[in-house]
Amino acid sequence: MNLDTQLRASISTAVATLFNQPVQQLQLQPTNAEFEGSYTLVCFPLTKISKKGPEQTATAIGEYLVANSGIVARFNVVKGFLNLVITDKVWIDVFKSIFVDKNFGLLPSNGKELMVEYSSPNTNKPLHLGHLRNNFLGYAVAEIYKALGYTVHKVQIINDRGIHICKSMAAWKLLGNGETPQSSGMKGDKLVGKYYVEFDKNYKAQIKELIDKGVSETEAEKQAPIMKQAVELLQKWEAKDVDTVLLWKTMNGWVYEGFDATYKRMGVDFEKLYYESDTYLLGKDEVLKGVEKGIFFKKEDGSVWVDLTSDGLDQKVLLRADGTSVYMTQDIGTAILRFKDFPKIEGQVYTVGNEQEYHFKVLFLILKKLGYSWADKCYHLSYGMVDLPTGKMKSREGTVVDADDLMQEMADEAEKQTRELGKIEDLADGQVKELSEMIGLGALKFFLLKVDPKKRMLFDPNESIQLQGHTGPFIQYTHARIRAIVRKAGSMGVKPNENELSQVASLEASEREVIFMINNYINKLNEAARDYSPAVVANFAFDLAKGYNQFYQSIPIFNESDQAKLKFRIAFSEVVADVLKKSMKLLGIEVPEKM
Repeated sequence: MNLDTQLRASISTAVATLFNQPVQQLQLQPTNAEFEGSYTLVCFPLTKISKKGPEQTATAIGEYLVANSGIVARFNVVKGFLNLVITDKVWIDVFKSIFVDKNFGLLPSNGKELMVEYSSPNTNKPLHLGHLRNNFLGYAVAEIYKALGYTVHKVQIINDRGIHICKSMAAWKLLGNGETPQSSGMKGDKLVGKYYVEFDKNYKAQIKELIDKGVSETEAEKQAPIMKQAVELLQKWEAKDVDTVLLWKTMNGWVYEGFDATYKRMGVDFEKLYYESDTYLLGKDEVLKGVEKGIFFKKEDGSVWVDLTSDGLDQKVLLRADGTSVYMTQDIGTAILRFKDFPKIEGQVYTVGNEQEYHFKVLFLILKKLGYSWADKCYHLSYGMVDLPTGKMKSREGTVVDADDLMQEMADEAEKQTRELGKIEDLADGQVKELSEMIGLGALKFFLLKVDPKKRMLFDPNESIQLQGHTGPFIQYTHARIRAIVRKAGSMGVKPNENELSQVASLEASEREVIFMINNYINKLNEAARDYSPAVVANFAFDLAKGYNQFYQSIPIFNESDQAKLKFRIAFSEVVADVLKKSMKLLGIEVPEKM
C-alpha cells in the first residue's frame, strides 16, 4: 500500500471514529510551499459530518492522526486546511521501497490499447518548426501512456495527394530540367519544397501579368498557366494516368527519404503509416452509404453535404460536385480503417494544431451519426502555434524555419557553448558531437514541451539552451552532476544497499521534499495522460532537478562522517538521477553521464 492510500485510510478511520460516520470522499492535496507539511486535507466538506467548525474539525482529525496513525508526526491548521507533516520513518520507508523497485515509474500492462497520431505532413515540403512541436507532443503523449501500462500504436496519416502536391509537380515539370536529390545534392523533401516555392513565385508573376492585361484578379487566378497545369495534373492523377502517377510516386519517394532522415534525428518513430491516397476512397464509399441512409444529402449540383445546424454547427461538404473528396472525406475513411486495423483501441488521439478544432468537432460528430460508438473515444490534442521573433511562417513563400536546419543550429550552439565552458578536453571529437547533439536536441524538445500544449508559444533558441533556468540542459547537467557524485562514491567504496537505508533516523527538509516529489511521480504521469500534456512531466523533471540542487547546495555530501547517512545520500542521489532519466526519456530527451 502506497503512502497516499495509507494516509487516506488513516484519515477515513479518524473521521469514522471521531464523528461516528463514514466518509465517502476526501480532498487531499499537496501542501502549499508557504506552510509546513506535505499533504493538506481540506476539511470544509467534513463539517457536515463533524457538526463542528472547519478549524475544530481539522484540529480533531490532526490530533487523532498524530496519536494513532504512525504516519503523521505533527500538524498545523490554517482555517479549514489541515497540513500534515509525515514522520521521517515513513519517508525513509517510502524511499526504501522506491530504491529497491527497479521498475519504478513503469506500470505493468493494463490490457488497454490507445492510438496516437502525430506528424501527418504534406508531401510537398520539408518538416518545419511547427512539425517539431507536433512530433514531440505526439511522441511524448504516446510514451507517457506506455509508462502507465497501455499498449500504444503510434501512427501518422501522410497527406500525399491533392492540388498542393500537384503544384510541386507542375513547377518541377516546368523548371526542373530533370533535377533529382542525387544530381542536386539536396535532401528529397527540400528539393520538392523548393519547387513548391517556385510554383508560388511563378503563379504570382503570372497573375500580375494577366491583371496588367486587364483580366480580373479572380479570373487571373484561374487562368494562370502554371495553375492550369497543376489542376490538369490532379485530374490526370485521379484518372490514374500512367506518367502522372509515376512522377507523383517518384517525387513522393524523394520526400519520404528526406522525412525518414528527419524523423531519425528527431528521435520519433511510427508503428504504421496511413496514406491519404489509400484512405480517401474508403471515406468516399462511407459518404455514399450515408446518403443512402439519409444521414447526408445531395444538392442539385451533385455535391454531398451533412447538415449539422441542429447540433450548433453548420453544413459541411463531404464530396464536391465533380465527385472528388475533401479532407473530411479522407479523415472519415482513415478513422474507420484504424478501428478495423486495431479493434481493441480505447480511442484515437489526433495531434493537430488548434486551427483544426472545428474540423475535428465535425469529424467526431459525423462518425457518431454514422453509428460508430467509438466516436466518443476520439480526442483532438489541439496545440497552439509556435511563434518566432521574426513572425509567422509561410511555407509557400519559403520563409519557414526548417526542422533540419533548426536541429543543426541547436547542436552547433550546444557544441560552441560546451567548448567555451572548457569541460570536454578529455572527449574525442566524436564524443563531443554526440554530447552536443544530446544537449541541443534536449534543449529544443524541452522548450517546446514545457509549455501546456493548448498555449501558443514563442520559441527562443538562445534561452532554451542555457545551463541555468527552466531548460532541458539544466536538467541534463543535474543528471550528469549526480552521476559524477555516484562515480566518486564508488571509487571511495561507498555502495549503499537496501538493508542499510533503515539505519538513518532523520532527514533534512530538502530530502523530505525531494522524496515527496519522487513519490508523486506516478500521480504526475496520470495527470499528464489525463490532460494529454507532456508539460506536466517536463515541469516535474525541472522541479525535481531544482529540488536536488537545493539539497546539494545545502548539504556537502562527502563531508558526512556518519556512514549510514552518507550511504543514504548516495542512494538518494542515484534514485533522483534514475527518475530524471526516466521522466526525460518520456519526452524523447536523453541525459548524459558526463557533461
